[in-house]
Amino acid sequence: MLSPSLSRLLHSINMHSPILSYARAVLAAMIVVASSAYAENSANVLPALPGQSALSTATTPVPTDSPSATPASSASRSPAAPVAVENPYGIEALWKGSDNIARSVLVLLAIMSAGSWYILVTKLLEQSKMNRHARTVDKAFWGHNTVTAGARILEKSSAYRFIAEAGAAATNDHRGLKGHIPMSEWIPMSITAAVDRVHATTQGGLAFLATVGSTSPFVGLFGTVWGIYHALTAIGLSGQASIDKVAGPVGEALIMTAIGLAVAIPAVLAYNWLARRNKAVMDEVREFADELNAVIVGSGGKAA
Repeated sequence: MLSPSLSRLLHSINMHSPILSYARAVLAAMIVVASSAYAENSANVLPALPGQSALSTATTPVPTDSPSATPASSASRSPAAPVAVENPYGIEALWKGSDNIARSVLVLLAIMSAGSWYILVTKLLEQSKMNRHARTVDKAFWGHNTVTAGARILEKSSAYRFIAEAGAAATNDHRGLKGHIPMSEWIPMSITAAVDRVHATTQGGLAFLATVGSTSPFVGLFGTVWGIYHALTAIGLSGQASIDKVAGPVGEALIMTAIGLAVAIPAVLAYNWLARRNKAVMDEVREFADELNAVIVGSGGKAA
């Protein structure tokens, strides 16, 4: 906006000449542009308020590529080292916090489990060996002229050699009072007794598996009941019945039942599996015994 004196001057110029009127218009435009530029520069150089200065200083970004800020930022981004936290619950805590009775239950369950796995492995090896002996009998035993000669080629630990030697010995032992027994009855009696002894050997250990499978859950349950009793007693004495005080000790006591089941299930499965394999092995043994009895009785003892 122009001042009154400039307006009067421009008005007087316009009255004297048209050329001067044009000059008046140009001068007015120059004055307006100069006034706008002056107002803009004045706004930029005005002093900032105290609050504005503090705010602008606080919000001024700090260069991230400065040497002093780089170590701090890299340290904040580095992952923290994992800290090992000790589990207050579990089998180790159960062992440390239990009394002698609870520890005895754990030891008993451990013995049952170790015994079950030992019997399973040994019986599998024994049955595999008997199957190998059965294949040897089919290939080599029946080609000899006498039972005694055929038994010599079999392994000393073979059940088939034991039965063959028992049948051959029965013919030589058929004298005295035993001589009154007919040969057709005496030989089968001797071979059947040998087969029964072999069968008893194959059944060894299965009774232990059956006992473990039927009793270990109850042993574990006894340990659970005993552990819960002591846990509740300790909670009652402490006077704190919150969930964190109850869940830990009771949960540890329940581990006993889980251990009992973990011992019983493999024992039951092993018993059924070994019993089925024993039946197949003994079928081969009884077949050999029947054929051996027919050979010795049919030859009147001469083939022994």
